Amino acid sequence: MGLNRKTTKAIYELLINTVLEKLKEYKPETTHMPFHHRLLGKDRYAIFSFIQSMNTTFGMSIWEQVAVILARSAGYIVERQYELLGEINEEAEKIISEIHFNLRKGQINPRIADQISQIRANIKEGEHKKDPDSIVDLYIGIKNTDNYIDITTAKPNMKDFVALKLKLLRWAGLRLSQDKESNPIPRLAIPYNPYHPQPYERWTLKGLYDLDNGEILVGEEFWNFVGGGEIYNELLDIFQEAGQKLRGKINKRFAEFAKN
Repeated sequence: MGLNRKTTKAIYELLINTVLEKLKEYKPETTHMPFHHRLLGKDRYAIFSFIQSMNTTFGMSIWEQVAVILARSAGYIVERQYELLGEINEEAEKIISEIHFNLRKGQINPRIADQISQIRANIKEGEHKKDPDSIVDLYIGIKNTDNYIDITTAKPNMKDFVALKLKLLRWAGLRLSQDKESNPIPRLAIPYNPYHPQPYERWTLKGLYDLDNGEILVGEEFWNFVGGGEIYNELLDIFQEAGQKLRGKINKRFAEFAKN
């Protein structure tokens, strides 16, 4: 089942409006970069700077907003920048640290269900309060599961992956501290696979994440998950259609930089 017209329109308008707003507000950096400007041209460097700015926008809002539109269309409960409240007791914090350490050492199987079971066995009922790890990029409730998703960059380094794994474990603890019978599934999402058509197999993932059970969702896998079906190619088509609509306005805007 593909995307309906309402969903397609919502994503299309989000992309159009976001880029147009960026073009309206954007001013080339005034930083004096004589070598870059003479080698590449100020107009080309302005384009590069704008693309960098758009990359930041993708990371900060577009991915999340598109995911929300898709998940709502699929009939899921969804919220971006979700506040996950709870309190992890000392014994559970100790178990989480041990799991994290043993995963880094390669001493245990990375099966996420086993890790959550260990946390559940040691968690105590806690207060409904804020935690340093309370903010979740994307919450999606599907049937009886609570999916807590961190949307990260396409190429996190080893330190990033290690830190993110600890945060995912703590998310499970925070949720279980409020409802020990709940089914939290913390996940890491990477919006696209920079190694396509090869699979996303960074050495930094080995032994740390449960790759066989969707603890990390990459590119097509992520978008099909939030959209509740095989919608990835349709999503790409929407981005392409929006890009074609915007091309003339983008070219006109940067032609102005070339004149100046």
